[in-house]
Amino acid sequence: MIDRLSKSPAALAALTLVAALIGAGAFWLFERAMPSAVGATDQARIERVVHDYVLAHPEILPEAMQKLREREVADQQVQARKVVAANRGAILKPFAGAWAGNPQGDVTIVEYFDYNCGYCRAGLPVVAQLLASDPKVKLVYREYPVLSEESGVAAKLSLAAADQGKFAAFHDALYAGGQLSKESMMAAARTAGLDLNKAAALAPRAEKEIAANLALGREMGLTGTPSWVIGDKVVSTLLSLEQMQQAVAEARAKG
Repeated sequence: MIDRLSKSPAALAALTLVAALIGAGAFWLFERAMPSAVGATDQARIERVVHDYVLAHPEILPEAMQKLREREVADQQVQARKVVAANRGAILKPFAGAWAGNPQGDVTIVEYFDYNCGYCRAGLPVVAQLLASDPKVKLVYREYPVLSEESGVAAKLSLAAADQGKFAAFHDALYAGGQLSKESMMAAARTAGLDLNKAAALAPRAEKEIAANLALGREMGLTGTPSWVIGDKVVSTLLSLEQMQQAVAEARAKG
């Protein structure tokens, strides 16, 4: 491969550009490709070759940037898998009753969510369909309030509901109540029969739980909500039913 590149200035220039976009290393690449020429070629000449090639072939830029994104995603997944492996117990164990599905499921999905997140709301039917179609899945909900002050209040009430065995009732009522607000949260608390005095007493534990979720989320590289941990895979996006089923099948196959 290197021999072919050394005979093709255009190909060498393109590869040098890609290396530069990926985060420096153009001279390293040039030296690897043409070790005998490095000593006689200065930086300005290399930059001019790359400059002229890019102007003549601008179509390589999207491809180079795509390669960069793919490499970054791959690197992030490697780091995320390490964090999941080191913290699997803390990630998979729900806070009290903040879970759904089969308690003995062979695959556990963890959703990091924010009650003020429109994408989390949009994913509700998908989650329901997955649980209905796969009785061996357990879903753990992890509060990840990152969007607003109201998100944090809702997260604490949700954890209080989980502690009182009323998570599902509060969760469903809050989403059914429309836009997140103080009024919608209080209405959901009444609908679920939440004891607000007990909720207030739980506040220190709830705050500790949320802080732990946020810290682990940063370590895993979560970029928003909803984010998912499925097996050893970490994904920050809204998933279709097919994508979730595929991720579950992959996790199940790995055992």
